[in-house]
Amino acid sequence: MKRRPTILDVAEAAGVSKSTVSLVLQGSDLVRDETARTVREAMAAVGYVYNRAAANLRSASTGLVGLVINDLRNPFFTELATTMQMRLADAGFATVIGNADEDPLRQEQLVRSMLEHGVAGLVISPSFGDPGSVTDQILTAGVPAMQLLRRLEGSEGRLPFASFDYTDGGRLATRHLLDQGLRRIAFVGGAPGRQITKERASGYLEQMHAAGLTPLTLHGPTSRRSGFDSAAELPPETEAVLCFNDLVALGLMNGLAHAGRRVGQDIRLVGFDDIAECAEVWPALSSVSCDIARFGDDMARRLLSWLDTGAAPPNETRAPVGLVVRQSSLGGNHE
Repeated sequence: MKRRPTILDVAEAAGVSKSTVSLVLQGSDLVRDETARTVREAMAAVGYVYNRAAANLRSASTGLVGLVINDLRNPFFTELATTMQMRLADAGFATVIGNADEDPLRQEQLVRSMLEHGVAGLVISPSFGDPGSVTDQILTAGVPAMQLLRRLEGSEGRLPFASFDYTDGGRLATRHLLDQGLRRIAFVGGAPGRQITKERASGYLEQMHAAGLTPLTLHGPTSRRSGFDSAAELPPETEAVLCFNDLVALGLMNGLAHAGRRVGQDIRLVGFDDIAECAEVWPALSSVSCDIARFGDDMARRLLSWLDTGAAPPNETRAPVGLVVRQSSLGGNHE
């Protein structure tokens, strides 16, 4: 890893003294606006990240870890953050959690702020879209950092990545539906072109082609609202649906009910992620199970090991998935 830029590098690039750079970092009014602007431009050019914690005589080893999560409104990601926070707390680390809300600009700001405050380690579940300079910021800071569930664009091979075997999940779910004699099976949800959509749909496409059947994919946002709206777009002959995630599936269940189609009887349904609500709705929702609590616990352990030994985890890790079969995909009378 290349040497981390220092305040001296900034001073040299800006053509000013070290003390002038320090005054700019402190927000002093003693520096002219034009000079301050030149210093900030030099900071960006050399990749300097101001460590406020170090400036306050606090070491990055004092036990602070940053978690930047793409969408804490989604219970799948909330469970990840909660599990990791608790495991890190058990090891004596405080956790700062930031919700990027699927906004790359907010994500970049959160990462920069956490690095400036001297986190000992960083975990990011990335937002969709252009991440800007996030990867470079992390590498320049030189702290142990992991990306989970999604990859930052352009980060392949640069930061350790861990997720689930989504391809196998789609395979298991589609095979389950085919084994019940269903043939007109659709895949609903997920933005086309995104890697995670390709992964979650790939097992479905593989199994449909192997059975000599024509797949039907209806892409869209990964939300309840999108799932609800998809009910009107499904061809009436559709026998079963595999959804991108459980939020889409739960919305679709509602939309189908409004349309007078009985889930588990007139049409079968399988979600993805197996959030707690799957077992609480009626009919209970079958779902590809990604044990996010165990995953979060494992990722926290890996980060702690990295912080302790200096040995980074593997470049890529894929956790296994399973299929939890419930009434929504079994057929029969569940009233």
